[in-house]
Amino acid sequence: MRRLLIAACLLPMLPLVATAQPVEGLYVAAGAGVNFHDNESIRGVSGTAISILNSKISGAVPGGTTFKPGYVGLVSIGYGFGNGVRLEVEGDWMRNDRDPRNFGLLVSHLPSGSVLAVSQKGNETKSGAMLNALFDMDIGSPYLFPYIGGGAGYQTVSISETQNFVSGPFSANDHFSGSKSGFAYQGILGASLPIPPVVGLSATMEYRYLGVNGIRSFNGSMSVLGNPATPARVRLTGNDNHMLLVGLRYAFNVTPPPADAAPAPAPVAVAPAPAPSRSYLVFFDWDKSDLTARAQQIIADAAKNVSRVQSTRIAVAGHADKSGTAAYNQTLSLARANTVAAELVRDGVPKSAISISAFGDTKPLVPTAAGVREPQNRRVEIVLQ
Repeated sequence: MRRLLIAACLLPMLPLVATAQPVEGLYVAAGAGVNFHDNESIRGVSGTAISILNSKISGAVPGGTTFKPGYVGLVSIGYGFGNGVRLEVEGDWMRNDRDPRNFGLLVSHLPSGSVLAVSQKGNETKSGAMLNALFDMDIGSPYLFPYIGGGAGYQTVSISETQNFVSGPFSANDHFSGSKSGFAYQGILGASLPIPPVVGLSATMEYRYLGVNGIRSFNGSMSVLGNPATPARVRLTGNDNHMLLVGLRYAFNVTPPPADAAPAPAPVAVAPAPAPSRSYLVFFDWDKSDLTARAQQIIADAAKNVSRVQSTRIAVAGHADKSGTAAYNQTLSLARANTVAAELVRDGVPKSAISISAFGDTKPLVPTAAGVREPQNRRVEIVLQ
């Protein structure tokens, strides 16, 4: 199991084929689930009572402790670096009750034969803080992002245990309790599932292996063979937990995906107006001053309406967008105005009735920043006066 843990901790350092799912910035997470405690070994029991028992029974050896499945809860706060790597600080708490089917500390010291009566209860809790390093992976699915990691920290182990045995003429009882802290390590294998209605929120599923290093000694009392209870001490080792958790993680600075952009409407060649009109707009392609077929049609309509509106003067004003320099745009707007004026003359408008002006990019129809190619600003305005 410890070899598997070391491998899990080293995997984030290896080159991975999958690309990282970027979690960038601060996040918080919480989880809860079921906790399975490995068997603990009793390295030794000391005290007056155990000395009396060993003097009566040759070859006595310490026993062991088993546990029922328990529960675990944890919270964490972390930071993602945007390249798949995350660091987080975790606080956890877990509990397992003793399995009453296991006779625990003293059963191996009793003589052979059936145990006539057993009464026992106890539990073990852990709480502490861990520093974890994790790596998120993108496997090509927008709904599932696996991750792997490991951590190290400090855990406090607390026990409370009371047992009573009767086996023929022999009887024994013990009580141990206390708390001991030590170095802890863990491996993490999980997956997150984004929850689309809430941007930044993901459900998580995890397996965690947690081990606490060292041998822990707890004080208590013990009585055997009807003698008064005397102080005793038990030494335990092999403290490992396997956890299955579900939870939630919320990243604070996730930006919502961009909405599908609606197609830009095609530029309108001429503003709709009831005929006969006194003003016309002729549009040009970018950096061009020649006329399109649609532009020629608009100029022809303007020429036909000169007599209908009893116009005595036709003003032709050229304009440009802000994608060029001011000097270049001035020249381009004048060229467009001259092109439109020449077309009006070809359509029968007297040249003497036409006045030409050019404004460059100083009078945009649609205000824009410098350098923007705005189709509606590339125009010539014809006004019948």
